[in-house]
Amino acid sequence: PPQVLCRFWAVMGKLQSKLKHSTYKYSRPDGITEERIQTKTFQEYSPAHVDTVSAVAALNSELCVSGGKDKIVVAYNWKTGNVVKRFKGHEREITKVACIPKSNQFFSASRDRMVMMWDLHGSLQPRQQFSGHAMVVTGLAVSPDSTQLCTGSRDNTLLLWDVGTGQCVERASVSRNLVTHLCWVPREPYILQTSEDKTIRLWDSRGLHVAHMFPAKQHIQTYCEVSEDGHKFISCSSGFGGEGCDATLWDLRQMRNRICEYVGHFQTVASCVFLPRALGLMPIIATSSHDCKVKIWNQDTGACIFTLCLDGSGPLTSLAVGDTVSLLCASFSRGIHLLRVDHSRGLELREVTAF
Repeated sequence: PPQVLCRFWAVMGKLQSKLKHSTYKYSRPDGITEERIQTKTFQEYSPAHVDTVSAVAALNSELCVSGGKDKIVVAYNWKTGNVVKRFKGHEREITKVACIPKSNQFFSASRDRMVMMWDLHGSLQPRQQFSGHAMVVTGLAVSPDSTQLCTGSRDNTLLLWDVGTGQCVERASVSRNLVTHLCWVPREPYILQTSEDKTIRLWDSRGLHVAHMFPAKQHIQTYCEVSEDGHKFISCSSGFGGEGCDATLWDLRQMRNRICEYVGHFQTVASCVFLPRALGLMPIIATSSHDCKVKIWNQDTGACIFTLCLDGSGPLTSLAVGDTVSLLCASFSRGIHLLRVDHSRGLELREVTAF
């Protein structure tokens, strides 16, 4: 009967919508690159956002916070697929999010020039507001003791804030220093900063002055991440058509030339992370790019171990380590992707779901 047929095709349509595929490449030990199609049926979670996701950060081993074009900060349980809380307060797109370690508090920065502090278990209103930049805020870094916050902007300035009072305690400005990202060095009073002027600066928070400048790269530096031991950091480059589009490993102790470069993306590399040592026999890092690809690299040799292409995602905007085997990847068109490291056929990266 027609009613039965209609119901059949409706069910089939729902099943097809849950059948996702990703193209990925695997570099074999003999140097041959194989391309495989990952086809996996899974329950797609309800979306965290209704538009582009600009930034994602892990709050703990099961919760992440994210922000994007919809102006909303979302706390999401990526293990259950549930929105925990939505926070509204910004008037324009959210550009960065940063979490206070081992707490329920986090920060968001926006094109509205504001930074807001939120508490997962508090009210829906911001716990603290930080107003002082003249342009979009593009950098957030929390001090190791969680008492200070450093913010950076396209207005060429860095501001240092007292988290408890919300007061600005230091201000520094460098001509043409359009900030792209900030991260605080663990157990140190130093802050790393990437810029559109193609340089990487190391700031001393005691007085907020430049302690060191690393050799300039040929392209805009979009992002930086410090290793847990505070000895090394990675930076990412903008680019197009394979020109630029790389990541670089630096030594914070010697502060000389770069240690290693990771070349293989074809568009701007927007984010990079050190992966937990438990994920592989060798130290590894991951990068995400506007070319819709996430790559895993051998940190020491620069060899690309694995490439995962997230078809239909649009530019990938942000990466965060979820737990010892999981990565969270924000995208332009398909929200946040949950990726998992698989050891069944060597070190591989698989898309588990998107939300």
